[in-house]
Amino acid sequence: MTQAQTSQADIIILGGGLVGLALAAALDSSGLRVIVVDPADPEERKGAAYDGRTTAVSSSSMRMLGATGVLDHLSQPGCPIQAIRVADGLAPGALTFEPGADGEPLGVMHENRSLRAALLARAEAGAGIDLRWKSPTAEVRREEHGATVRLASGEVLTAPLIVGAEGRRSPSREAAGIRMARWSYDHKAIVGTLAHEAPHEHIAYEIFYPSGPFALLPMTDLADGTHRSAIVWSAKTGMADGLLALSDADFAAEAEAAMGGFLGRIRLLTPRSSYPLGFHHAVRITDRRLALVGDAAHAIHPIAGQGVNLGFRDAAALAEVLVDGARLGLDLGDAQLLTRYQRWRALDGFSVALATDGLTRLYGVPGRAASAVRRFGMALIDRLGPVKHSLNAAARGNSGDLPRLLVGEAL
Repeated sequence: MTQAQTSQADIIILGGGLVGLALAAALDSSGLRVIVVDPADPEERKGAAYDGRTTAVSSSSMRMLGATGVLDHLSQPGCPIQAIRVADGLAPGALTFEPGADGEPLGVMHENRSLRAALLARAEAGAGIDLRWKSPTAEVRREEHGATVRLASGEVLTAPLIVGAEGRRSPSREAAGIRMARWSYDHKAIVGTLAHEAPHEHIAYEIFYPSGPFALLPMTDLADGTHRSAIVWSAKTGMADGLLALSDADFAAEAEAAMGGFLGRIRLLTPRSSYPLGFHHAVRITDRRLALVGDAAHAIHPIAGQGVNLGFRDAAALAEVLVDGARLGLDLGDAQLLTRYQRWRALDGFSVALATDGLTRLYGVPGRAASAVRRFGMALIDRLGPVKHSLNAAARGNSGDLPRLLVGEAL
């Protein structure tokens, strides 16, 4: 009987999605050895058929992707967001956020497939990154002196620390018995890409209706000059099902009406897709020799576009904690390091989760009186400089105790 092959690393990341690969790039940039394990085939993730969504990458997340070399592999630059306009329906009194004195955009819109391809290319180029695609795990053991992952192939991987980056249904989180606060919104998000007559001028729109928020996010023009925007239309399940059943032309007409026609005539450029909306938040994001990042730790409503950025913030903080620990010669699975990560990310993650949930419920209250109160509040915020500045910083990902990568500094 032959002995199973064993491979060692500083960190094993279970999950090769956007956040898992971003963490791998950050760790590799500082010389740590990483094994990324994922049962999926990356070739199947490259097309729009797998994921036609887009992501508003915040300014701070863009700095991290630049500092870790991910942007060097990006095939398309993305579309800068130079303003965000928030409105209660089509009534007057929108609240507008714009870049600060530094002129840095509020974020950059990327197609998920483009972002994923860049992260994958960076991982493949990483000297310290060992990618194990199409590799289901058979057993994970986290013990006092180290962690072990046995693959279905029989190979054994060892490291001081395992990172759970497997998404909302994280097996690592479930195996650790970490409890979750969770609920569903009885909403679905409809996503797709629209062509429109008038240019978007790099403005993102968030229009709130009692049935759910309607977001329009600027994308780069096509080579023939066609103006494009991504749509994220969150609607109650029954309404969403009805919208999905419409023909492309009828759906475009409904979307145009929801937009108030301010971008002219529109048409669909991509098939529509949808996914149910829910909330979950782990009561803790660490366990013995385990740290959770991204959707494994928290999943929020897309109302403020912070989901992936919250995961990137996890990756930046965890990378800094681990790199600092490695320089001190510490065991990377040491409880003190994991406690630092837990404390650093717990408040920010919970605050963003509560804020997005609160917005969802606040703007879901029907009636003229509720709408008038919301419009009054937005007008007040527009006049209160410090409050608006704080919200602007949050939109750019510049609030709180930022990890060095999020300010563009190498670890």
